[in-house]
Amino acid sequence: MPAVIDQELKEQRMALGHVSWETYERLLADYLDSSSPRFTYDRGTLEIMSPSREHAKLEEVIAAVADVIAEEWQVEFERLGSTTFRRSDLERGLEPDSCFYIQNVEKIRGNREIDLPVDPPPDLVIEVEITSPLLDKVQIYVQLGVPEIWQYDGDRLNILRLAGEHYESSSQSGVLPPLSQSVLADFIEQSKTLTTLAWRRMVRSWAREQQR
Repeated sequence: MPAVIDQELKEQRMALGHVSWETYERLLADYLDSSSPRFTYDRGTLEIMSPSREHAKLEEVIAAVADVIAEEWQVEFERLGSTTFRRSDLERGLEPDSCFYIQNVEKIRGNREIDLPVDPPPDLVIEVEITSPLLDKVQIYVQLGVPEIWQYDGDRLNILRLAGEHYESSSQSGVLPPLSQSVLADFIEQSKTLTTLAWRRMVRSWAREQQR
């Protein structure tokens, strides 16, 4: 498959076929302390993605919403960023833009590494997809059993909740109710015009209002 490159955003994606699981794990080890590139592996095919500046900003904004709301609602959580999640038995692995343990936070607290399927998958993952993925990451998340995805393509925000062996679009978050898809989308839009401090105050104010 050819590389997809957005010249304006400088976000790059490339897929390689016939890549062994051992090669994938060597690449992960080589880039262990680097936030870029990011790798997605699906049964012999490897996608390599280098996020753009806009991509990085958007993923931080969306993750900050979960951070602020969880803090205001006194919900315990751990944010693991773009931690690699992989299962050799499924020959699948990937790195979300950001992820959170919320309902299962006590099950992984203190763990230096996450070992699937011994440990549970994250309760929430965030995926920013300004350019279209070359591999079906959503299907990999189904295989890993991730309960919820916040997916943003640069224009549209979608909350996906796991229902059996597929995801369904939802108007509301299941991990941080009553946060809705429309409110989350509005937070993202507001972040494009407000200063960081003003924007965080707005999110915090909304979260406090929900507790009254």
